Amino acid sequence: MKRIHYSWVILFVVFFSILVAGIVRSASGVFIVPFEIDFGWERSTISFAFALSLFLYGISGPFMAALIEVIGLKKMMISAMTMLLVGVSLTLVMSKPWQLIFIWGIMIGLGSSLFLTVLSSHVVNQWFGKRRGLALGILTASTATGQLILLPLLAMLVESYSWKWAIGLVFILAFTMLFVIGLFMKNSPKEMGILPYGIEQNMDVNENKQTKNPITIAFHALLEAVKVKEFWLLAGSFFICGLSSSGLIGTHFISYCLGFGFTAVAAASMLSLMGIFDLVGTTLSGWLSDRFDNRWLLFWYYGLRGLALLLLPFALSKGSIVLLVLFSIFYGLDWIATVPPTVNISRQIFGMEKSVVVYGWIFAAHQLGSAVAASGAGWMYQTFNSYSWAFTLAGVFCLLASLFVLVIKKQEREESAYQTLKF
Repeated sequence: MKRIHYSWVILFVVFFSILVAGIVRSASGVFIVPFEIDFGWERSTISFAFALSLFLYGISGPFMAALIEVIGLKKMMISAMTMLLVGVSLTLVMSKPWQLIFIWGIMIGLGSSLFLTVLSSHVVNQWFGKRRGLALGILTASTATGQLILLPLLAMLVESYSWKWAIGLVFILAFTMLFVIGLFMKNSPKEMGILPYGIEQNMDVNENKQTKNPITIAFHALLEAVKVKEFWLLAGSFFICGLSSSGLIGTHFISYCLGFGFTAVAAASMLSLMGIFDLVGTTLSGWLSDRFDNRWLLFWYYGLRGLALLLLPFALSKGSIVLLVLFSIFYGLDWIATVPPTVNISRQIFGMEKSVVVYGWIFAAHQLGSAVAASGAGWMYQTFNSYSWAFTLAGVFCLLASLFVLVIKKQEREESAYQTLKF
C-alpha cells in the first residue's frame, strides 16, 4: 500500500488551524448584538474594535511571512494560536470598551493574522511541487468551512444561553488545535528528509533560511513591489475583495438580517450555506487557476459577487427566504475564490520566494478594505439606521474591480516548480 505523502498531513493540520482561526474572527458577527445589549456599548464602538482587528491582521501579513523565514513555521503557528487562546479567555472578564478594543482589535487581530493571511501560500510553496492550485483552494476554503460548521451553533448558544457559552466553545477548539499543531506540524519537508509533493529526486529544491531582520525583509519586498503596475492592480482589487467580504458580510450580515425580522440562527444558517458553496467554489477555483487565465477568473468572480450584493437589499426588503437562499448560494460560490488566482498571479510576477511576502502586502490591502467596510457600515447604520447603502456600494465597487483586473498583464505559465530568488 502506497504511503500518504506527509505534505497532505501538513495540509490537514493547516486546514483545521485556519478553520479555528477563521471561526474566532468570523464569530464577531454573532457577538455584535449581544455585546450591545449586555454592555450597553454603541454599535459603532463595537464595529470599530472588529474593524481594527481586520486591519491589524491584514497589515501584519507581510511581517508574519518574514517571521516565518526567521523563526520557523511551527513556532509561529504555536505562538499565534496561543495569542488567540489568551484573547478568547480575556473576553470572558472584559467590562470596558477599551478592553474590547484591546482584546478583539489587537490580540485577536494579531493572533489570527498568520493563519488568515500568508500561511496558505507559504505552506503550498514549501510542501507542494504539483497540484498547488488545488492545495491552495482547499486551504483557502477552510475559513468558510468554519462558518459552515460552527456559526449556527454559536448563534444557538448565544440565543439559548449566553455569548459566554459560545466563547467557551471557541476556547476548547483553539486549545485542541494548539495540541495538534505541537504534535504534527513540521517546518519544511527538509526537516523530515523528504521532498515536496510531486518533486522528483533529481530536481534541485532550494531552501534558504533568512537571517535578515523580518521588518527589513517585509519593507524591502514592498519597495520592489510598488514599482510594478500589477502589484497596484492586485492590491486594489483585493481592497475591494475585503471591502465586500469579511469586513461587510462577515461583520454585519447577521445584524442586517436581524433588522428585517430574521432570527440570528436563520442569518447564521445563511452564512453556513455560503460556507458550503464557498468550500466548493474556492476548491474549484484552485483547480481552475492551474488551467485557465487567472485574470478572467477574477473578472467573473468580482462581477458575480457584485451582482449578488446588489440583490441582497432587495431580498431582505421583500422578506423572501427564497431570494436570501439564492443570494447565499450565488455569493458563497466566490466568497474567497479570488485568493487562488491572486496568489498565482503574484507568484508568476514576483517569483516563488518573494511572492509570499508580496502577497502579504496585497492581503494587507484586502484587510484595509475589510476594516473600511466593518467600520464604515457601522457608521452608515448609525447615520441612516440601515445597512442597505453599505451593501449596495460594495456591489458597485465589485463591478468596478471586475473591469480593472483585466488590465493586469497576462503572465506565462510557470515553467518550473521552484525558483531561487533572494531579497
